[in-house]
Amino acid sequence: MGYGWSVEYTISGEIAQSARLSLSSGQWVWASKGSLVSYSEGVEWRLRVPGGIGGAVRRSVSGEGVSLTQVTSSKEGDYAVLAANSPGHITEWDLTSGAVVTTRGSFLAAWGPDVDITVTVARRAGAAFFGGAGLFLQRVSGDGKCLLHGSGDFIERELEPGEQLTVSSGNLAAFADSIDYSIKGVGSFLKLFFGGEGFFMTQLTGPGRVLLQSLKRTYTGRGNE
Repeated sequence: MGYGWSVEYTISGEIAQSARLSLSSGQWVWASKGSLVSYSEGVEWRLRVPGGIGGAVRRSVSGEGVSLTQVTSSKEGDYAVLAANSPGHITEWDLTSGAVVTTRGSFLAAWGPDVDITVTVARRAGAAFFGGAGLFLQRVSGDGKCLLHGSGDFIERELEPGEQLTVSSGNLAAFADSIDYSIKGVGSFLKLFFGGEGFFMTQLTGPGRVLLQSLKRTYTGRGNE
């Protein structure tokens, strides 16, 4: 990454992790709305909408909230502590290896000289309406890094080209933009009504990295609630 964008951070906690970002003068990072736990004297923050009015409309239907928090440092040695306000763990996604698509509530923070945060539409209509993650998903790309939050523990897979993985609805946290996202019916009448998995499960096809979360996240309300 370019000069001035190398943000150092440490992750603390076991049950509900938080991330402490160390900032240099003039540095700023994107953070999910409501994620600020504490910050030093020189830090300022404001709500901003990536992508302007068009971005606001897309974000409003994605479930992530219209705005993000932009955290800016005014002097050397500043810091900000972020958390998702729910039990779970935090991990890094290096965007130089490719864009990441995040499901609702999984995005925590991102930074870099040209990081782009947009809302993308699920490639398949069936997956959009029945797959659990929704029609609109958040996509983070550019030359930078992203911090992701998963409910419970992370389960990571690297899918080979054409390799498929079936995921229970609500357990999908994030996946590489190269992954194809579709749905699969649960099967029999007994599974449908008594299996506890709903009507459909999510089917992912590689290549690319997949992050699952061991605790199901329900897609209601604000993402980090």
